[in-house]
Amino acid sequence: MTHLEPAELVARLWARDATLWTGRDEARWLGWLDEPGRALARIPDLEAFAGQVRAAGLEQVVLLGMGGSSLAPEVLRRLLGADTFHVLDTTHPAAILALEARLELARTLFVVASKSGTTLETRSHLDYFWGRTGAQGAQFVAITDPGSPLERLARVRTFRAVFAGEPEIGGRYSALSAFGMVPAALMGADLGALLGRAEAMAEACRESQSPGLELGLALARGWHAGRDKVVVNPNPSGFGLWVEQLLAESTGKEGKGLVPAPDESADGPDRQEARVRIESPADLGAEFFRFEFATAVAGALMGINPFDQPDVQEAKDRTAALLASGAQPNLDRVGSLEELLAGASPGDYFCAQAFVEPSPAAEALVDDLRHRVAGETGLVTTGGFGPRYLHSTGQLHKGGPPTGLFLQIVDDPPHLDIPGSPFGFRRLIHAQAAGDFDALRERGRRVARVYLEDL
Repeated sequence: MTHLEPAELVARLWARDATLWTGRDEARWLGWLDEPGRALARIPDLEAFAGQVRAAGLEQVVLLGMGGSSLAPEVLRRLLGADTFHVLDTTHPAAILALEARLELARTLFVVASKSGTTLETRSHLDYFWGRTGAQGAQFVAITDPGSPLERLARVRTFRAVFAGEPEIGGRYSALSAFGMVPAALMGADLGALLGRAEAMAEACRESQSPGLELGLALARGWHAGRDKVVVNPNPSGFGLWVEQLLAESTGKEGKGLVPAPDESADGPDRQEARVRIESPADLGAEFFRFEFATAVAGALMGINPFDQPDVQEAKDRTAALLASGAQPNLDRVGSLEELLAGASPGDYFCAQAFVEPSPAAEALVDDLRHRVAGETGLVTTGGFGPRYLHSTGQLHKGGPPTGLFLQIVDDPPHLDIPGSPFGFRRLIHAQAAGDFDALRERGRRVARVYLEDL
């Protein structure tokens, strides 16, 4: 492991010294270091906006977003028990219809969140609910980087508001930016307490001894010692969902990677534990920053750029090509769970990739599957619902170490049109599953496909 004295490491990180990592473009992605302070200054505007939404009689909120735009809000939603706030980050038709059935559309605000403004899933969700609400601009809000296609569309359609993202913050480091704090305000979170704790953690991380540095050093030392599975424990309110993207997408490249494993046992020679410190909602702000700082530190000591995602685009390109062809994606069964596990070796991990409706029943089935595989093989197990995981752990699966055993699980969903699109949600999610499967297989990853009813 590259030896750096803690004081030098911290000083170079805060100085935006790109040579701390690979010397490429890292310096332009460090805006998250200053975001707690900037966000504190925006609290009055955020709280005023949330009050205007309530005064307008918009009693429910739906966030349309993927990855860095959805995972922090989902953790906040769970932690705060915000029952009137919903996160939609699946393209499964049954899930979209089930959510719509729970809404009174005329009293619902839709928050459309996409850094690039071009995210396929989010734009498809927007097109669908724009049609279902009768094109009511006052029921829509955009969170996007300045000048994006989504910003231009929001202006044309007179959305209720447009909140600007920070161009120097990547999606997975954006929890304390508008992408996390606009949803937090709409949930009624105590922004002063949450961001105050985040700012205190940021100040602490300027020192040569800090919680963020300590965690980052531990992650890197564990990785160099062969303990590349990071057990996120405890996992309050699904905090591990957010950590999964942060660690996997930041470190899973060049054949290297930390494999996040929320809720798994820490017992095993290939595992290390990352303890989560959340006792109240306010603690979440500090934990967001602590894990972000730790990931940047670990990336430096692993010799990678923790701010890019070079292998994510491949599955997107394959999906786009399938959709453009007009053909139905091939989702034939390939192999079996038993055949997949027969090729397992010590140090491998199992990943269930479920392109099915993320219902409580399906979540329980995936959990049961993971417990069964862990019991039979002793492997660390992970799991995710597609296409959510494509924006989270997908980079690790393709760019990280070749130690994954991937079981894709699909079903046969109903058809649901996307207004103005030549394809509907059914073909979209099937193309996403097929595109990712082909990307994994072309890279020599061990992968099988089964149907939900096979399990």
